[in-house]
Amino acid sequence: MGFSLSRRQFINASAKVAAVAAASRFVVIESFAQESAGQYEAIFAPLDRFIEEYMRAMNSPGMTLVLADRDGVHRVATYGFSDTEGHIKVKPDELFHIGSISKSFVANCILQLHQEGKIDLQKPVAEYLPWFQTDSTFAPITTHHLLSHSAGMQGDAPVFTMPMRKYHVEYAPGAHFHYSNTAFEILGHLLWTLDQRPIDVIFRERVFKPLGMTQAEPLITLDIREKFANSYMAYQNDRTYPLHARLAVAPGIIMTDAAGCIASPPHDMGLYVQMIASHGKGPKSTLLNDESFGLFSKAHIKADEFGPTASYGYGIAVDTLDGHTVLRHTGGMVSFASSIHVDIDEGVGAFASINAMQGYRPTAVTQYASQLMRAKREGKQAAKAPAATGRTEVKNASDYVGTYTSEQGRTFEIAADGEKLILVNNSHRATLEMTGGDVFTVPDPDFQRFALFFGRADAKDPKSAVVEAGWGSEWFTNAKYSGARKLLHPVEWDQYVGHYRNESPWIGSMRIVIRKSQLMVDGLAPLEPGPDGEFLMRDDENNPERIRFGQVVNGRAMQLQFSGIDLWRVMTV
Repeated sequence: MGFSLSRRQFINASAKVAAVAAASRFVVIESFAQESAGQYEAIFAPLDRFIEEYMRAMNSPGMTLVLADRDGVHRVATYGFSDTEGHIKVKPDELFHIGSISKSFVANCILQLHQEGKIDLQKPVAEYLPWFQTDSTFAPITTHHLLSHSAGMQGDAPVFTMPMRKYHVEYAPGAHFHYSNTAFEILGHLLWTLDQRPIDVIFRERVFKPLGMTQAEPLITLDIREKFANSYMAYQNDRTYPLHARLAVAPGIIMTDAAGCIASPPHDMGLYVQMIASHGKGPKSTLLNDESFGLFSKAHIKADEFGPTASYGYGIAVDTLDGHTVLRHTGGMVSFASSIHVDIDEGVGAFASINAMQGYRPTAVTQYASQLMRAKREGKQAAKAPAATGRTEVKNASDYVGTYTSEQGRTFEIAADGEKLILVNNSHRATLEMTGGDVFTVPDPDFQRFALFFGRADAKDPKSAVVEAGWGSEWFTNAKYSGARKLLHPVEWDQYVGHYRNESPWIGSMRIVIRKSQLMVDGLAPLEPGPDGEFLMRDDENNPERIRFGQVVNGRAMQLQFSGIDLWRVMTV
């Protein structure tokens, strides 16, 4: 074991290692518990049953889990495999990338500087970072705006370019929420500047050491790759990914910017959960005073991206569940997916991480674990486990049933099987996987490159009739469609159509198509002509992301720039 355990804290692993199900894929190892673990022991079995169902439904190779409350860490458990081919189980001291949960660490450090009088959160960032210049005619961007994703900046634009450019600001800071990794990378540089120490030293001294996080790493580098669990990503990463498609071992990466650079074993994350559950107080010292924790956990701006009832605080989402305030966040890396969920009213919480990236986060696990802990403390009946159905359960399945035909004569049928949707393509049947709203992944070889989108008679009314479908550039209608059919687009748009790619594992592919006279990214995000030859992404009216095409050769653009990130045309569809 990498962490120190007292005789009473140690739980004999040989007594706790067990195959929870007959199949050998699911294994749970308990490795650590506080003296008071018995307080929650009754919830372990129902939680493990749910996790088994969840991991099978979501095709998860392995998982780590920690349960903690304001008094301490009460359970560390690992499930499944770090090495699926070698059947090597996940070890409790293996590190998992926590991704964007790192942003809450950044916020903690910024708030500590605020406590020390070294930063005014409402002052323009440019007063601390003279190189931070915007093209904005709006009021200046402040640290508050960066911490709350309300600066009006793009999500993943490079922080430094050559020559150095001004940062684009789409709308008045504070007006809207738009998730921005760029903002938190800039905050990392702000920390470095004001604290006069590199970000790894800052994380260790301001968070890790005060909480006793002895195994967590502040930077992800290849020097420490042997500490990480093996991890997995989509075998074919240029297309939509059905949950049970083939996985591939992921390459090692280097990640040193503050937006998502921390890796940790579950026990150390339990200490972090304990601090949040205790409103900023660690077991040995206080990280955040009451004022700072209030800023950290305040609902500063509505954040629909995190759910219909969610807002955003500083580096963490603020929501309510069963009448209690919860702080929660997810983290998505190239080959890890994580979730943290803390009920700050009851003082309980959980962290979980999966060693694969398949487009989801284990939010259902941390939420259910927190609900079970709260019910146990309150002496109430445990919450019912959510359904572990993956993505195939569609409550309104009947909406989509029908035959869809394109202008070119291609036809497919959608049938309902209870709450499952079946696409019938020639003689092949495939169960659709919902990815959000009216968008589905189809595990059919003829529909693998794009998601399948269904359109309604009234785009603003989610209960109106489904009348059309889109897949890439193909447009299909059913018998209920009554709109126009001959639609024209500017002929110069034809030069932009194609497959663009950047071999960074963070970026991958983008496909530009034209459907129904609309230029689109991957057949889902519409593009609107903007200033200076750019196109604005309009999947959200407040989306600040922009696309520019360049280097036209033989009637085809050879380059695409997405908010400052370059992709190049590849000669595949």
